[in-house]
Amino acid sequence: MKRKVISVIMGGGRGTRLYPLTQERCKPAVPLAGKYRLVDIPISNCLNSGYNRIHILTQFNTASLHNHIQSSYQFDPFGGGFVDILSAEQTERGENWYQGTADAVRQNLHHYGANDEDLFLILSGDQLYRMDLRKIIEHHLETKADVTIAAKPVPKHEVTGLGVMKVNDDYTIGEFVEKPSDPAVVDSLLISDKLRESLTESKDIGDCCLASMGIYVFSKKVMYEALNTDQTDFGKEIIPNMLGKKKLVSFLFDGYWEDIGTVRSFFDANLALTDDVPPFNFFDPDNSVYSRARYLPASKFNNCHLDHVIAAGGGLIDKGRMKRVVIGVRSVVRENCDLENVVIMGADWMESAEDAKRYPLPLGIGRNCKIRNAIIDKNARIGDNVILDPAGKPDQWQEGAVYVRDGVLIVTKKGVVPSGTVVQP
Repeated sequence: MKRKVISVIMGGGRGTRLYPLTQERCKPAVPLAGKYRLVDIPISNCLNSGYNRIHILTQFNTASLHNHIQSSYQFDPFGGGFVDILSAEQTERGENWYQGTADAVRQNLHHYGANDEDLFLILSGDQLYRMDLRKIIEHHLETKADVTIAAKPVPKHEVTGLGVMKVNDDYTIGEFVEKPSDPAVVDSLLISDKLRESLTESKDIGDCCLASMGIYVFSKKVMYEALNTDQTDFGKEIIPNMLGKKKLVSFLFDGYWEDIGTVRSFFDANLALTDDVPPFNFFDPDNSVYSRARYLPASKFNNCHLDHVIAAGGGLIDKGRMKRVVIGVRSVVRENCDLENVVIMGADWMESAEDAKRYPLPLGIGRNCKIRNAIIDKNARIGDNVILDPAGKPDQWQEGAVYVRDGVLIVTKKGVVPSGTVVQP
């Protein structure tokens, strides 16, 4: 039989580190770069690599993700492709929710329709990167690996919060260390000179180690055997326990990769897209990032001063100043606003003047507002003469619909900020 590659995207848990962005949605459904969702990144990597059998495993706040997937990924009936959401469900085998990444895959084994020759590609749903996934599959087959783990070179002073591997010159993995802090241990994990020669972008970063990216390739037989246990997590239990029993191989990835696990990492990754040369290129014609086709009009700017701004469709921006701002779909910013380092996620509908009368405030940002270092979530309503700046506020600070997390101010989804509100140092 022809070998299939079955892609499984981990939809994540509660996403507590991204809260309140995950208050009403799961992590993969969080908006990104104005018009995309986080889940569009791994799905696009799969499709650009020719792998169109994609399962997304999720269990928390799935409605937004379901709506996005159903609206975005509709394949013709002849290609055999699909993007399928597998939420936790009660069956005769058990009634538990997913207990971890491995348990999530285990509970859905009966859905995959895998043959003995097939390979499983396990991906994360909350990472920003571009990878030709065919290369890791080819590497897996060429090295005759049982499991292949993607690894990213990381400067040794940044590895304390990561899972690090000691990789031999033939790419086999000799050791796993979770969040190493002892300098002697970190030094023992440094990449070898021979492997360093294969690097391009990371060749000049100095002493570095190889950190797991949470991207795995399993041969079907090996994965089913490994899941015939009560272990619940790939990175912490399944794979480390296979060391010395199966052939574990590392695949070196030397491009841009950002784990969007916290509010700060999400905020910084979005604003980085406004740079002159952004680290992640959405303009690559050979590696499109796919998403929902909305058929919106172009965004309209009236007498605005714009400095490093990206905008999705359907926006109305009137007389103001913006510096390093990401403008989402159907965003409305009324006149004389001053925004700097702001991510505006936009709205799910275009509100008419008649519709706006039913609410205390219209959708979008009101007049004469000054906003700094903030994320304005979808369908937020901000009144006139509002000042929002997280400087000086402690982490976990909250007042009404306004939160501060990781030094970033957040106006929650559907949040209302009354006119005249002032949050500033």
